[in-house]
Amino acid sequence: MKTTKTSSTDWSDPISLLVLDTVLSVSPSWLSPGTSVTLSCEVEHSSAGWRFYWYKTVPDLSGTSYSYELLPGSINGTEQDSYMIHGKTQTAGFTCRAGRGDPEYYTYYSDPKFVWSGGQSASASLTVNPDTVQHFGSKSASLRCDGNSTKWRVSRFTDDGFQRQCFFWGTMNGSTCNLNWMWYGNVVYWCESGSAFSNAVNITGQYNDGIILVSPVHPVTEGDSVTLGCKLRTQNVLSNVFFYKDNKLIQNDSRGEMSISAVSESDEGFYKCQYSGKESPQSWMAVKSSSSENSSFPVLLITGLVCGVLLIILLLLLCCYKQSKGEKFSDQFKITDVFLLLLINAVATEEFEIHKTC
Repeated sequence: MKTTKTSSTDWSDPISLLVLDTVLSVSPSWLSPGTSVTLSCEVEHSSAGWRFYWYKTVPDLSGTSYSYELLPGSINGTEQDSYMIHGKTQTAGFTCRAGRGDPEYYTYYSDPKFVWSGGQSASASLTVNPDTVQHFGSKSASLRCDGNSTKWRVSRFTDDGFQRQCFFWGTMNGSTCNLNWMWYGNVVYWCESGSAFSNAVNITGQYNDGIILVSPVHPVTEGDSVTLGCKLRTQNVLSNVFFYKDNKLIQNDSRGEMSISAVSESDEGFYKCQYSGKESPQSWMAVKSSSSENSSFPVLLITGLVCGVLLIILLLLLCCYKQSKGEKFSDQFKITDVFLLLLINAVATEEFEIHKTC
């Protein structure tokens, strides 16, 4: 029987492979219309030579995690450790990681970070019942998701930095998350479904022996009326309530409510109420423009007029060119006359359509 001898070499010196973490920060965290968002990615024990990769988050509705899709211009990474997103208007989540070397090795993905928008989205919306920013911790509430999806999950981000889905702290029933009690302190809630994110709401949970301001969750439209109230856990406060805006006393009389008959941009701010030595937390009341839906009309009209003028100039240049080639004026007039009639008809039709739409 033949035997095979084996031999071994000495062990190599050990090496350690350290996979580093990255930390993503976003600014601002709450969006205003047309806001530019800056993402910044920091590598633990940072040194030179890193390239940075930027991603948007896509919820995995079968669990609590996210998948990641590269943002434009990020396929090969960027040398800069920051990334700008222009004109962001809707709630969204982002993450980053870094890589270097040849072959390239990567850090871990950062924890997702979010930018939130209080404005309504065309594809998803979140409503709160009762419709007020402040709630007592012992009271129940419901958060409902609506939009172009049949499956939703509700997420929350607490002021201690933790993100959780509804089943950790409530019961998901179809598209509604039911809460038996509210988290104390400031909490941001929003709906997720695939690539769709709803508007976000900032809810404040108050202790039962305190007092709360009754104010609308969603932005109020300019020109609409709004009424603010003050409430104890067991009853509404009906008299002798002090109301404050941006820490300045604005109403002090026997009324238990404060009404604004026609809201304007100047009414936007932080509000709170005070009664019998108890003071509510302050909450932000946002005001949105009533003309935002019609703001595109002047742009469309101007665009149509500019295009019409440019076409007329092109036709005139064509006439000059043909005349320089010795063509008869009568022939070129017939051609341009047809073009001009078609152009006038097109512009008139377009203008009519614009007016009809508005």
